[in-house]
Amino acid sequence: MKIAVASGKGGTGKTTVAVNLAFVIKNCTFLDCDVEEPNAHIFLKPKISKSDDFYQIVPEWFPDRCNFCGKCSEVCRHNAIAVIKNKKVLIFEEICHHCKACILLCPQKALKEKKVSVGVIEYGKRDGISFIHGRLREGVASPVPLIKEIKLKVDKNSKVIIDCAPGVSCPVVHAVKDTDFCILVTEDTKFGLHDLKLSVELLKNMGIKTGVVINRYGKGEKGLIENFCEKEKIPVLMKIPYDEKIAYAYSEGRLICEIDKGYYEKFKELAQCIKLL
Repeated sequence: MKIAVASGKGGTGKTTVAVNLAFVIKNCTFLDCDVEEPNAHIFLKPKISKSDDFYQIVPEWFPDRCNFCGKCSEVCRHNAIAVIKNKKVLIFEEICHHCKACILLCPQKALKEKKVSVGVIEYGKRDGISFIHGRLREGVASPVPLIKEIKLKVDKNSKVIIDCAPGVSCPVVHAVKDTDFCILVTEDTKFGLHDLKLSVELLKNMGIKTGVVINRYGKGEKGLIENFCEKEKIPVLMKIPYDEKIAYAYSEGRLICEIDKGYYEKFKELAQCIKLL
C-alpha cells in the first residue's frame, strides 16, 4: 500500500505527519520526494548505508559534423539549444529536460549523449524503516526525473509512505501518482483552505482518495476546514492541537511520538484509520 502525504502550501506540518506515521508503522519504506529540500532525515535519523549519483543525458556538440541547419534548436521545446548560424551551437544544460529529441533528430549526427550528475539518491534504515531520499543538485531545472527514479526503488510488497513537496505542481503530481491514498495536511486559516482546495481538485482529477489532517488545530478560524471537508465529503482523519511541546520537538529534530505517548497513540489511530496497521 502506498500512502502519500502532501499539502497545498509549505509549513503546514506535512513532514511532521509523514515521519511520525512511519515511526508508528515501523515496517515500511519511507520516501522523501521533496528532493529540492529534503528534511525527513533530520527527524527519522536513519543510518545512511549507500549513496548513488543520479545521471541524466544532455547533448554534447561535435562541430566538425555540424552544418548549422538549426534542427536541434527547432525541436527543443525548452529552448535549451541556440544555433548561431555558421558559427556555434550553444547548449544550456541547466534547462535541458533530457528528452534526447535533438540527439535523435540531428541530420548530421553532430550531437551525442553526455551523462551529467543531476542529483543523488541515499539509502538508510532505522528501526525497521527503509529510508530513501533524493537531493537535487543546485541549478537543475526539473526534479521530476529524480522523483520518478526514487519511486522505482521501492519493494512492491512494502508499505510505503511518500513525503511530497508542498504545492500542486509537477513534482507533487509525480510523487502522488499511483498511490492508494493521500493525506492532505492543512491548517485552519484562509490560506490553508485556499491551498487545500487546490490539492483536493488535483487529487480528484487524478482519481486518488484523500483524507485531511488539521495541524495547529484551535489556533486559526475554528470550523473553517471542517466545514469544507463536510461539504466535500472528505474525512478529517486527525486534529493536531497547537502545542508548544510539538514546536520544541520540531526545533530539536525529534519525533513527537518519541517524547509523548499520547501522540504515539494518536498516530497509531491514524495508521489504523487508513489501514496501515
